[in-house]
Amino acid sequence: MKFYMPTRLYSENNCIEKHSAELASLGTHALIITGRSSSKRNGSLNDVISALEKHSVKYTIFDRTEENPSVETVMAAHDTGLGCGADFVIGLGGGSPLDAAKAAALMMKNKEKPWEFMYETSPADALPLAAIPTTCGTGSEVTGVAVLTRHDMKTKVSAKHKIFPDIALIDGKYLLDAPRKIIVNTAIDALAHLIESAINTSADTYSDMIVFAGLTDWGKCRAYIDGSAELTAEAAQLLMNTSSLAGMSIAQTGTTIPHSLSYMLTYSAGIPHGAAVGAFQSKYLKYADTDRKSAVLSAVGFKDTDELGSFISSLAPVTADRKLLESSAESVLRNQAKLDLCPYRITESIMSDIIDII
Repeated sequence: MKFYMPTRLYSENNCIEKHSAELASLGTHALIITGRSSSKRNGSLNDVISALEKHSVKYTIFDRTEENPSVETVMAAHDTGLGCGADFVIGLGGGSPLDAAKAAALMMKNKEKPWEFMYETSPADALPLAAIPTTCGTGSEVTGVAVLTRHDMKTKVSAKHKIFPDIALIDGKYLLDAPRKIIVNTAIDALAHLIESAINTSADTYSDMIVFAGLTDWGKCRAYIDGSAELTAEAAQLLMNTSSLAGMSIAQTGTTIPHSLSYMLTYSAGIPHGAAVGAFQSKYLKYADTDRKSAVLSAVGFKDTDELGSFISSLAPVTADRKLLESSAESVLRNQAKLDLCPYRITESIMSDIIDII
């Protein structure tokens, strides 16, 4: 067995303010990588700026991170950071800014390297990095993975280097003003992380400890995810914590077939990542070992995989061209590393059923 989670995590109300000294201790000039508007709207950017100014730390804001950030965006952030003399990075927002911040921290530390270095396997360090999530899905604040859009390949591909944030600051209050669509899609992404970590050849006692805690907490949040209950501050914090547990899970096991299937759908059809990866979860779980499948369903509160699939599709329906689905399936069937993470044999007929989401 193995377990590695080097990120120091704090989860509480007013988290940034309470831990401002530790955030500021990462360096003397922060490059804040965020999206175009959400961090301004929810107050998280102002909280970060206040924390840095309190300790006389300079900062530069890069707010051009798009959804599913590209290698080109990472290199633009890299150029901004080097130009202002930043010596640490803060990723602020959903998974996109956090992933972009990881890759930028790597490339700023290795400033003489071309962008292709992100996809090399040689050992390398990154600049100090803080991650502050404002959505409840990717868990990027506690993983070493940076998933980036590769326009040259017309899909999304993880950088080869593992870049764990030094510190993660989690505050549910930033979720309270998020659009319901964001809450739904990111919460489904978190559920996908938990299911794929449970149904995984790398699963062990340590990962199961996190996975089943996360599944249980996700089940407690169902009413807030489907909109039948109003999101409270306590529920928002629980959703954020569940997302972090899901992130810790995939940091140990990696993602499997559904995530690999989703990337072409996001790139070519513009389907949000959470919805795209959620579309394959019930069928992926369907073929798992009976006892394992029952344990997952029981923990999260569904009676069978059909009920799980109906729940996900009712909140995040996906319509995709069959040819695109088949092309994605063919690509995954050629990816032996991903197939090896699935604990049952993926035949062509099983794959055909998994992608039958229409």
